[in-house]
Amino acid sequence: MKQSIGKTFDLIKLITITYNEPIEKSDAVVCLEGDGYNRLEKTIELFKRGLAKNIVVSGGYHFPPFCIHAELLAKQIIKKGIPKNKIILETHSKNTYEQGLEVLKIAKKKNWKKILLVASHFHQPRAYLTFLKAMKDLKIKIRIFNSPANNLPWFKKTDAKLTRMQLLEEEIKKLEEYTQRGHVLNIETALKYQKWKEKK
Repeated sequence: MKQSIGKTFDLIKLITITYNEPIEKSDAVVCLEGDGYNRLEKTIELFKRGLAKNIVVSGGYHFPPFCIHAELLAKQIIKKGIPKNKIILETHSKNTYEQGLEVLKIAKKKNWKKILLVASHFHQPRAYLTFLKAMKDLKIKIRIFNSPANNLPWFKKTDAKLTRMQLLEEEIKKLEEYTQRGHVLNIETALKYQKWKEKK
């Protein structure tokens, strides 16, 4: 019983951090494909505020209207006045773990030290754990800051035919599945990473 309560509390800690953490000026803001075009506003806002030097648009999976290919997302960003030479496309990935690997390969090649990670609020906790696992697998260590698109309704149906609250429930279930696959870092280690990140 105590172990179950402890795991639940660690999950609450993780969700709280991913929804509310101070961010720093970074080398890039990473926009993950998913939830239609709803993550673009946050991505563009962070760039225009001078919090990121580049925008990485990640995702090669195309199943509209919920999953939009990175190339189409980038076109919308350009229409909003962002210079094309500030946008980096990652179009090989088909799932979150592959996004983590491909984006962090770019970060390693460019010697980036910090990135801002943008997913929708329901997806942010698993996205963060997945990127941390990919970072560990690539044997690099950079600072990843969470900045989810958090101005989205929870109980209105999305293009996935589910509300974001239902999608959050699915994400929590997926944590177990992705743990079995080895695609996410365990929460305890992620919290230790968070402490390290804040001490830098």
